[in-house]
Amino acid sequence: MSDVLLTPSGKPIPGSVPPGYLGGTPLLKQYFATRLEHPGVVLLMRVGDFYEAYGDDAEIIASDLNITLTGREDGGLRVPMAGVPHHAFDRYVARLIKKGRRIAIMEQVEDPKYAKGLVKRKVTRVVSPGTVLEDTMLDSRSNNYLVAAITGDTVAGVGVADVSTGEFLTTELDGERKLEKLLDELMRLEPAEILIPEDADPEFIEELRSATNAAITLYSPHSNTSRPTSASKSSRETLLTHFGTQSLRGFGCEDFTSGLDACALLLNYLNETQVNAVPHIRSLSAYSAKEFMTLDAPARRHLELTHAMGEGGRARTLLGVLDETLTPMGCRLLRRWLEEPLLDVSAINARLDAVDEAVRDLILRGDVRDLLKGMGDMERLVSRACTGLANARDLVALRDALLRLPELARILSGAKSEKLNELAHRLGCTPDIAETITRALLDDAPAGLREGGLIRSGYDANLDELLFTANEAKAWIAGLEITERERTAIPSLKVGFTAVFGYFIEVTKTHLAKVPPNYVRKQTISTGERFITEELKQREGEVLRAEEKSVELEYEIFLGVREKVAAASSEILAVARAVSELDVLTGFAESASRNHYHRPEVNDGDIIQIAGGRHPVIERIGLNGAYIPNDCLLDADTRMYVITGPNMSGKSSYLRQAALICLMAQIGCFVPADKAVIGVVDRIFTRVGAHDELATGQSTFMVEMNETASILNNATDRSLVVLDEIGRGTSTYDGLSIAWAVAEHLARIGCKTLFATHYHHLNELAKQTPTVKNYRVAVKEQGDQIIWLRKLVPGGTDRSYGIQVARMAGVPPEVIERAKEVLKSLERGGAGATRDLGNAPADAVAPKRQKVQLTMFEAEKHPVLEELEEIDVTSLTPVEALMKLDALKRLLSRNG
Repeated sequence: MSDVLLTPSGKPIPGSVPPGYLGGTPLLKQYFATRLEHPGVVLLMRVGDFYEAYGDDAEIIASDLNITLTGREDGGLRVPMAGVPHHAFDRYVARLIKKGRRIAIMEQVEDPKYAKGLVKRKVTRVVSPGTVLEDTMLDSRSNNYLVAAITGDTVAGVGVADVSTGEFLTTELDGERKLEKLLDELMRLEPAEILIPEDADPEFIEELRSATNAAITLYSPHSNTSRPTSASKSSRETLLTHFGTQSLRGFGCEDFTSGLDACALLLNYLNETQVNAVPHIRSLSAYSAKEFMTLDAPARRHLELTHAMGEGGRARTLLGVLDETLTPMGCRLLRRWLEEPLLDVSAINARLDAVDEAVRDLILRGDVRDLLKGMGDMERLVSRACTGLANARDLVALRDALLRLPELARILSGAKSEKLNELAHRLGCTPDIAETITRALLDDAPAGLREGGLIRSGYDANLDELLFTANEAKAWIAGLEITERERTAIPSLKVGFTAVFGYFIEVTKTHLAKVPPNYVRKQTISTGERFITEELKQREGEVLRAEEKSVELEYEIFLGVREKVAAASSEILAVARAVSELDVLTGFAESASRNHYHRPEVNDGDIIQIAGGRHPVIERIGLNGAYIPNDCLLDADTRMYVITGPNMSGKSSYLRQAALICLMAQIGCFVPADKAVIGVVDRIFTRVGAHDELATGQSTFMVEMNETASILNNATDRSLVVLDEIGRGTSTYDGLSIAWAVAEHLARIGCKTLFATHYHHLNELAKQTPTVKNYRVAVKEQGDQIIWLRKLVPGGTDRSYGIQVARMAGVPPEVIERAKEVLKSLERGGAGATRDLGNAPADAVAPKRQKVQLTMFEAEKHPVLEELEEIDVTSLTPVEALMKLDALKRLLSRNG
């Protein structure tokens, strides 16, 4: 708390309380005593129709939510106070969560009507970014992961949970680079919150903070405040107790150490901060990063798998192009598959077989997708039921989804592919909870649970009797108005009801003389009097007692139904995950049909052969008109393409399309190519574009070199390396030297490499290394104009057409003309010509005949001779031959 501030008259200033203040009134004592038990959170306490905070917490939420900070008088002090209405609570908490706050929710745990003195309250839940369950705070299209990370002595451990879906995973990372691997895995998961032991290495914590936007929570269990050690007995016991098993062998992690510590840390955190947070977490899946193609952060960013680097948002990502899913569960699984391409050829082909069948069988695909359309989020619905947050509408939505499963299983029962048959079997194991929900709950039940109107007639005899009593009394009251009009001869007599006075008989002033003696005056109003009779009072009591009891009984019955759903959570989550797979696979088939994709051949070979390949995103959004297909062949004889050509000609698109086609094939998706043979790739590395990382103090060139170093240190002969410029962030000779050395090293590794560069000197590498081939992107020149043909053809080029691109970008004409003069001077006089340019006017720069210069490797031949040596006359088409002849004439005229 901040020190108390005084006005000139000596009175406390609103918004300040003394250090150690624990409240004076019973309500504030209750608040601040609870506050001491929950350090590091913002405490919101339910008070009537509001959730309120006091002291420092009030100042925090007032600032974060931009709401009024007021005060509450307490023994001469005015304690800061702020609050939000309970009906808008989720919306306000969502805003606090986005700011990384952890919110402790203190609820009333007894009915104020029966409370003696202060209403009992307690913290029922701590909401943090990784423990959110409310739909209003979650993105239905992506997982909301809570991750625990343990660095460990020999291995690093990761525990992963999505509380909103019941998913629980673990893995371990070893080797000298285990911390680097740990950071890569955390970045891949994109968690909402990361748990770190309180005494973790401060340097690791700071590195994590700089690398991620996730909320970092330092935590150790109250029951064991020391940092977990490898193979800690307490961690193993925590997991065995939770799952009710005698070993962890069935989960595939019996021999784990740090991975178990991470999982136990995560479970302890959930148990300490939530009520009923983990009943639906009934299984643990151990996975290995070695099962999937490795994609580091630069590769995921450069390939724009789930996030676009520029404008356009999700539509300009591979996820946006491939997402034909119809359920939130399927969309989340698709995202995960994109970031976890498979390495197992049989698993890949099992998916491809299923997609192939769905592509060919239009009726099967259409019937499946009709049933998937509009299906609720089964994973999150059952998770809400397990955690006590689901209402009747949630259970009805879950019921509607479950009722579709038998028909889905029937449609798939005749499928030929092994994967679809497997899914048919999994979908056939539908729990009978749908029947219980149907019998118990009304289809149009309200969202609230304390209003009645939840339970269907005939489900519970006691409830039916109460409702019959209430309805009978209401019917008698409804007929009372007609009966009394006839008996009293008062035509304007009315029977009405208010929440304050209950039922009454209203008589206007004109007819007060006709009021019978059994009427008892209850209220005087401006137009007359209101009365009650003994029999009306008796019937009113019957109605109110029956309704009150029925509402309570309906609530109890609903809780019982919800508990039955929770008890069946394991079976429901299992079929929900089968639905997710079916949704993704049929979505792949839909995407293949719409976009004219073809099935790739995926094997354990060492070849990438693509015929007529296209970039899936650029083709879909229609940039630059119709997309021009290109081929690629990387095999034992050709391990590297050195690709030269002008800016904007399509080099970068070509590089990325090859990488994306490999990735799509390994997730089991058809690809944008006429034909593709893909030998499984263990990693895709990318070095694309230029950007600073100012937050970590790294320049553009340092970022480039870091990414290059990672490639050189980790690439294998099974990797695909995509390089779009190396060494452009330093001087020409430095950059060229680095680019040449990098290319040589990659050639020695034998990885499959696509290397686009403006350093035309790298074409010389093909003469020294048989597995390196030169390619260029063809262009057509018309005077000073150029036309991008966007076609990759054999052979290198010595021109980048930068001045033409500058003209297209709108650089002023006088600058363009001056640049052309400078270029001519440099071409004729070499780099030394720049000394004369600064001292002479533009029109004084005399053209000089170019001398044949020594390159950094050997004496340079005449450029025309070099071009002629590169030409394979047996493979040229007539059009290409004419274009080549025209280019040679112009090259000769420039160089003499």
